[in-house]
Amino acid sequence: MTQLREIRADYDAAGIVLYQAYAPAIAGPAVAANRFVAPFSRGRMTWIKPSFRWLMHRSNWGQKPGQTCVLAVRISRAGWEQALARAVPTTADPAAVERAAVHVQWDPERSLSGAALNHYSIQVGVGRGLIDAFADEWTISITDLTPRVRRIAELVRSGRASQAARLLPPERPYPLNPSLARELAIG
Repeated sequence: MTQLREIRADYDAAGIVLYQAYAPAIAGPAVAANRFVAPFSRGRMTWIKPSFRWLMHRSNWGQKPGQTCVLAVRISRAGWEQALARAVPTTADPAAVERAAVHVQWDPERSLSGAALNHYSIQVGVGRGLIDAFADEWTISITDLTPRVRRIAELVRSGRASQAARLLPPERPYPLNPSLARELAIG
């Protein structure tokens, strides 16, 4: 049974896959270098999402201006857990949120068609103080999923949701220690 708030992700013993959507000018160099390089901005917060369907909703299946390239960013589990350990929910005291190195926000998970579901997906905002670690230390690989995203979107639009669902990346509950789960309001 799905919990109200739960991190669902594609992960293994070494890493976790997070999704981001960028303009080609940022995505192309990142994919070519297999890490974030200029013109990726290290001067602002970057939001990482383990839910593929949530990012598809947010980017309109890679159709929104500035979000036409969908990337699978595999980072180390150690980096992911370091980010979560430094996170403050965006619903916390505003002063605590302002000081936080990492922000956590819970948004309704999405169905394949984009409808809001009755459980929530985590979005993690990595602040400027950790961007270098995210880009240079945590990132294991960057893969361009744009062709796959376009294929899934085409199948959904043409009423072939079951075929589209077979192309979705696998996601399963991500294990966290209980105290961190409480701090992130998981459950």
